[in-house]
Amino acid sequence: MENSPTITQTEAYSLSIMTDRNQALAATVYRPKTPVKKAVMIAPATGIKRQFYHNFATHLAEHGFGILTFDNEGIGESLSTDLAKCDASLISWGRHDMSAVLDALQDEFTDATYHLIGHSAGGQLIGLMPNSQSIASVFNVACSSGRIKNMDMPYKLKAIGFMEAFIPLTNLTLGYTPSDKIGMGEPLPRGVARQWREWCNGAGYIKTAFGKSIHTHFYDEIDMPALWLGFSDDEIANSKNMDDMIRVFTKMPVEKRFLDPKDFGVSSIGHMRYFSSRTNAKAPKLWQMAIDWLHNQ
Repeated sequence: MENSPTITQTEAYSLSIMTDRNQALAATVYRPKTPVKKAVMIAPATGIKRQFYHNFATHLAEHGFGILTFDNEGIGESLSTDLAKCDASLISWGRHDMSAVLDALQDEFTDATYHLIGHSAGGQLIGLMPNSQSIASVFNVACSSGRIKNMDMPYKLKAIGFMEAFIPLTNLTLGYTPSDKIGMGEPLPRGVARQWREWCNGAGYIKTAFGKSIHTHFYDEIDMPALWLGFSDDEIANSKNMDDMIRVFTKMPVEKRFLDPKDFGVSSIGHMRYFSSRTNAKAPKLWQMAIDWLHNQ
């Protein structure tokens, strides 16, 4: 059931969040002028700046939700050193960045319940957060293992080329991966790109690292309700890879919706376009899914 489309005035302001790695993360708070009962952190995909989620965050804030977006360490305005010297990793993003952002969300909105909207890696890394039990619900978009083995041709060849040639070659010669040069977000710290490669080549994405580079995690403890959205034209988060990632969260009660963009009157959504204002203009029911989910938690 759709809730009333009441629009409230909002304000947006910048915030600096310090992690326990002593790294400052650039963040933006979207605050409704009405009292906030539910607050949401939007956890980004690999190498995606927080500005990408601005329209979506504004839309949610206009519907009464407190929102916090952020740049992971080494990305966007959270890059504080030469990128080749940045030692951030996917593990540090989940364990340190996302945990610090959740703490900041609680500080900003003290009388609320706390929720997470994860895009791709932003949903994958929840199980590394030591404070994840403070999250009341999860809404994941295009979140999957990204396992190359499960991808279809010809995209599979492109992924193999990126993972097996581009990442190791550029990490070796530049000290980082300039993924922006091939249209894949911002340049990545070498540790992020290296782990991305290792996990996408393994089984169960992050599960590949259990007992190796990851000795403490919370994937077997997370039990908040979750809605996972995937799209039939997403060459990365296909249905097999979504199931692959969902299995890592052994106690999470997941509702999976695998959708065809054409059913919503749009030609494509893929891995990135769910958060586009153009998509919402053509298919408002897609963003309404997030609003309805949050209202019902």
